[in-house]
Amino acid sequence: MPELHIYDVIRRPVITEKATVQADELNQYVFEVDRRANKIQIREAVEVIFEVNVTKVRTMVQPAKRGRRGRDWMMRTKEWKKAIVTLAPGDEIDLFNP
Repeated sequence: MPELHIYDVIRRPVITEKATVQADELNQYVFEVDRRANKIQIREAVEVIFEVNVTKVRTMVQPAKRGRRGRDWMMRTKEWKKAIVTLAPGDEIDLFNP
């Protein structure tokens, strides 16, 4: 298990239309996390940083996106890891609900 500092695990919140609906209706929050972080580290980081109780963590690796410019292929975005964190009923993260 790689040794990551708790503040290195979570990179940024993902704020999209779908993530906002998940936060409002399902109490699920989406974060971009370090590629080396596992579910246990993500759970601990969210619980310590935001002082909430996490019930479930789901992760996925978003693939890189390719694009073309003339004949050449290029990488538009890099590969990144996304975590969907479900919180216990009654808990919420104020960052998403101003």
